[in-house]
Amino acid sequence: KKHFQTLQDYINFCQKYLQFIEKGLQARIVSQNENHYQFYQYRDDGFYNITRPVNTLLMYEEAIFEDASVKFWQVLTQLRERDKQLPNDQLRQVLVRTIYTIQQSIGAVLDALPSGKSNQARKINGDLFERLIRLIISELDVDCVAGTAQVPIKDDKGEILFKTSYQHDLLISKEDQLKIIGSVKTS
Repeated sequence: KKHFQTLQDYINFCQKYLQFIEKGLQARIVSQNENHYQFYQYRDDGFYNITRPVNTLLMYEEAIFEDASVKFWQVLTQLRERDKQLPNDQLRQVLVRTIYTIQQSIGAVLDALPSGKSNQARKINGDLFERLIRLIISELDVDCVAGTAQVPIKDDKGEILFKTSYQHDLLISKEDQLKIIGSVKTS
């Protein structure tokens, strides 16, 4: 986890993984029912494990990812500058596909761990995804933190009976929520 502190760390990792899968796999297994889904099978260094399904309509290939990651930064810049035009549909797809490719790369690498490590891998994958989303939101100049929210539980009359705590990995202040909503309404 210590290697994933910035968005660029995620992009660098993804580029290395995409380079690896070009020549480092035992096989690519194509789903019979939905042929845009593939499973990657590792060689002996990955215990011959097979990854989660990868949607090839969303997952970038190595040759395209470098250009897409540059456009990804451009989209984040456009979104951060809310008074300007929002990204078009094509650039929004770059955002979606880049996030998907980054996250699937991490998940697919963790799928290569020995079978006894699968619970640990799921936890790491979830934590890294939450951090990725938090970094993206922060890149938009929106304060985003992990924390506990106190949620009031009310009766039928609207009176607060008690408050319960909910742990959240992505908390955004009300002021930042209003900034986001305001920029979407004006566009």
